[in-house]
Amino acid sequence: MRGSATAERRIAAAFDAVPRERFLPPDQRRYAHVDHALPLGYDVTNSQPSTVRAMLALLGVEPGDRVLDVGCGSGWSTALLAHLTGPQGVVVGVELVPEVLATARDNLRGIAHVELHQADPAVLGWPAAAPYDRVLVSADATVLPNALVAQLRPGGVLVGPVSGEMVRVERHGRYVFVPLRTLDR
Repeated sequence: MRGSATAERRIAAAFDAVPRERFLPPDQRRYAHVDHALPLGYDVTNSQPSTVRAMLALLGVEPGDRVLDVGCGSGWSTALLAHLTGPQGVVVGVELVPEVLATARDNLRGIAHVELHQADPAVLGWPAAAPYDRVLVSADATVLPNALVAQLRPGGVLVGPVSGEMVRVERHGRYVFVPLRTLDR
């Protein structure tokens, strides 16, 4: 359904149901309509709406999905994902900065199908609750985060930036091959 008119309508409905300003610090709320990343403090930002919309379209969340939200920030992306999964789904958010996570917990209070966790700096994602149908990554990786790909179920999708380029990875299961190598000449 990714890219379909129905998917676009579902994403638009999520944006309508989950206003960005509710997830911004008081001094940033007047800029909620601006299509820019906005500061949350602690070197964390609330991503620009057009980027979030594009990522959600690439992710293709369906009702009932189990979704991992890596770098959930103030909880806006988590709330959007929760709207898209519906009450039959589960969204697991992880955030590295304790103060930002505390804000997300306050912002997401009352949404039963959301779990928030303090990220472990030595572990990517939340492998304890894997596998996931979808993984959304809201921080730039220098290389494809294979530890997050490994948390996907077969057929699952990961969307996130790698060296500034948005990537969409679909996992198709395990196969055996000879190692990739180059010929030295």
